[in-house]
Amino acid sequence: MSGIHHITAIAGDASRNLDFYTRVLGLRLVKKTVNFDDPGTYHLYFGDEQGTPGTILTFFPWAHAPKGRNGVGLAQQTMFRVPETAIGYWTHRFVEKGVPHDAIEKRFGQSVLQFTDPDGMSLALVGVAGAEAEAAWTGGDVPAQDAIRGFYGIRLLLEDAKRTGAILTDVLGFKEAGSDGPVTRFVARGTDNGGVVEIREAKGFLAGNMGRGSVHHVAFRAATDEEQAEMRKKLVENHRIHATEQMDRNYFRSIYFREPGGVIFEIATDQPGFAVDEPVASLGQALKLPAFLEGQRKEIEAILQPLEQAA
Repeated sequence: MSGIHHITAIAGDASRNLDFYTRVLGLRLVKKTVNFDDPGTYHLYFGDEQGTPGTILTFFPWAHAPKGRNGVGLAQQTMFRVPETAIGYWTHRFVEKGVPHDAIEKRFGQSVLQFTDPDGMSLALVGVAGAEAEAAWTGGDVPAQDAIRGFYGIRLLLEDAKRTGAILTDVLGFKEAGSDGPVTRFVARGTDNGGVVEIREAKGFLAGNMGRGSVHHVAFRAATDEEQAEMRKKLVENHRIHATEQMDRNYFRSIYFREPGGVIFEIATDQPGFAVDEPVASLGQALKLPAFLEGQRKEIEAILQPLEQAA
């Protein structure tokens, strides 16, 4: 199995972030935990009912982070899948909710609705024929027939597409699937959710600055530890790229590296998943901490701002 496992971005206010992704976009809060490397900061995970790989958008809400600037060396846009028939619904919903958005456009023959979240993060809904037949999270106020069905994919803005494309095809299980102007598309084998990576080649463009509204890293799937180890081996032997040691993130095990264009990539295992520390029925309701931070729970809870949603 290949494809995107999750995408992690930087937000500002945590409550505003929670409200937008659950109330406006209708995603489920799958996990409420902290940044393991900065435990005074939330790490919020949004996705489908069970937190399926390929549906998970996560955030580090750093209230005082400077605003990021899109540019070369960063992920340019995060794209979600919706039924093709739902694009009109979402256009009206964005008008009603005051969400900044563009006119519907065509990309690779599909209808695309671009919009931004409250921190200026670039997002898009891609209309996919037949997606209405797939299961959808129905716990929000978005009708099931119109709901988001996980990621469509990610678009990267890079100086040169060639070396990054080689890693996508040789290491991460994608295949090149055509181009549209300066954009080259890569498609994963065996999955719909998170199955597309697009590289927009932009030689000479201004470099991006990571900050609020930026994607921090893109995580790709490895079914097992052994598959992840094989991917690491290919990175070193075929591309001379070294990844970090494996890190236990409770819900997956990860290695990290910076791809040739500058974007931080992660390879995350599918297991053990988000139900490892709470039942699927109550995902996201309680603050979950890894074992090594549990002894500091009172101190951590005192630092974290209470999460509140708009009425």
